[in-house]
Amino acid sequence: QVQLVESGGGLVQAGGSLRLSCAASGRTFSSYAMGWFRQAPGKERDIVATISVSGGTIYTVASVKGRFTISRDNAKNTVYLQMNSLKPEDTAVYYCAVTRRTWPRVEFWGQGTQVTVSS
Repeated sequence: QVQLVESGGGLVQAGGSLRLSCAASGRTFSSYAMGWFRQAPGKERDIVATISVSGGTIYTVASVKGRFTISRDNAKNTVYLQMNSLKPEDTAVYYCAVTRRTWPRVEFWGQGTQVTVSS
């Protein structure tokens, strides 16, 4: 069992930045690939970025590439999502997720953190 707790969401103006953090419990954190998903009102939950166990393989969806950066610190059991140049269309609930399988098959979810970007 892995428990995930996100933090760092909030309200920001367009063009601003936020950094999301996701702290994981459990001794096997380093055996899980980590990822961030987001869900806007009335839309499906979509993948934003993923990072492999070692951190050597990263995927970022095209709509945020060049603006968002995923990273992880296995010593702190934490994954981050640095979000720059935020746009109103980035407004969503952001979820942390882990898996030992192939994305988008998620084994555990965080509770989500709201990100709101005003124009």
